[in-house]
Amino acid sequence: MNWFICRLFYRQNSSAIIPCVLVDFGGKYYWSAYLKILAVSDMVVERLNSAKIADRFHDVKLILGCGDLPYEYLEFLVSAMNVPLLYVPGNHDPAYNEKNPATLAQGCDNIDRKMVRVNGLNIVGFGGSMRYRPCCDNQYTQSQMYSRISTILPKLFLDLSRKGGGLDIVIAHSPPRGIHDDNDRAHTGFSALRDFVQVFKPRYFLHGHTMAYKSNIELPATLLGTTKVINVNPYRIIEV
Repeated sequence: MNWFICRLFYRQNSSAIIPCVLVDFGGKYYWSAYLKILAVSDMVVERLNSAKIADRFHDVKLILGCGDLPYEYLEFLVSAMNVPLLYVPGNHDPAYNEKNPATLAQGCDNIDRKMVRVNGLNIVGFGGSMRYRPCCDNQYTQSQMYSRISTILPKLFLDLSRKGGGLDIVIAHSPPRGIHDDNDRAHTGFSALRDFVQVFKPRYFLHGHTMAYKSNIELPATLLGTTKVINVNPYRIIEV
């Protein structure tokens, strides 16, 4: 499907929703106006990699992984906290192979180029970084990322129309081009991700990949239109 046709189609047919969470209090159900999310990427954090994590983050209802984390770490998080964990691969992660258990995190959902609906939220994922070495997993040129995104657009429009509402969250390893990215090739953001955000207008775009130390000189959250782009490296708590 042509990108610009999709762009026009979405602008003419999009609608907004306010995601809520159905909470059970003694058999009675109430709608809560926020959902607490733990987003992680790039670095193993000892505070999270701890037996006390379930107590420290007892109100977290969803974990989102933005790549370049040991799958054993993701598996620990999902087992310790017993909540859904969605993730995308980073450029240091193995290429996904459904027949090879070592290429996926057990108990977690790889949503690279997929949309899922969890706790009332429509969430899409895009893994990988800019190609800076030949023949490496999860690395793409700018044109390849456009191609990767375009292949899911027909199904994405269909899923959005069936499930209702627009996109709430995008999780990616790399940032959109010009937002939280760097001058070196490996850490350049993707133009396709920036265009995707401008077309679909998700409420949040979460990414990792770029250096955490920049939070000392640059805010980790930036608005791109109406979308809040957040660098979660190495982790952040987000209330949606």
